[in-house]
Amino acid sequence: MSTIPLTKRGADMLRNELQRLKSVERPSVINSIAEARAQGDLSENAEYEAAKEKQGFIEGRIAEIESKLAGAQVIDPSKVDADGRVVFGATLELEDLESGASVKYQIVGDDEADIDHGLISISSPIARALIGKSEGDVASVQAPGGVREYEIIAVSYV
Repeated sequence: MSTIPLTKRGADMLRNELQRLKSVERPSVINSIAEARAQGDLSENAEYEAAKEKQGFIEGRIAEIESKLAGAQVIDPSKVDADGRVVFGATLELEDLESGASVKYQIVGDDEADIDHGLISISSPIARALIGKSEGDVASVQAPGGVREYEIIAVSYV
């Protein structure tokens, strides 16, 4: 079983989702199934089928989250000392060399990635191109529109 890197925030997010699924979603779908059963003939009961399908999804997601948390390696970026290199959890300020635009990203686990909030997945092409580089380095990233180059302006561990 391979380890899954997560920030503390990402691990907390998964734990909260797991708690909600177990304490809210699971009981709700069990009630829906019971109500649908009470309607009689299950062979043509769309509500029953829908509730059973939702139950399968919820149980699958619970198992997936439990597996991820069991294999998680929780990393606190503030305790990382990587001598200014880009590593998991690092927050980066980048400059797009073509447009001159400045962007700020934090490299996080797959489950916590949210580009709208500046959180990019460790497995994304841009993160893979940046890992191991330092301030002042230029990274070339294969984007859908062609190769983009980013200069690393700052690296911090917060």
